[in-house]
Amino acid sequence: MEKKYSYTEFMKSIGRDTSSAQAEKLLNEIYMDLFLKRLHREQIRERLNDLVDQSLDKRDKSKFLKYSKELLKFEECN
Repeated sequence: MEKKYSYTEFMKSIGRDTSSAQAEKLLNEIYMDLFLKRLHREQIRERLNDLVDQSLDKRDKSKFLKYSKELLKFEECN
């Protein structure tokens, strides 16, 4: 499930509950979510690079083209 955060939602959250603990909790959740997303993207990028390298080592043109296209598509989306 992908969460979308906005500055407005954050400010509304702070406005509803003046507790700084609630605001800190929300910020921690946002930062953790962003960190995990970045980590996942890096793992995907590394895996695709490894697959491209392996296909080159094996001189497998079809797999090379396949994984290269996937990597390019992934890079365009991020």
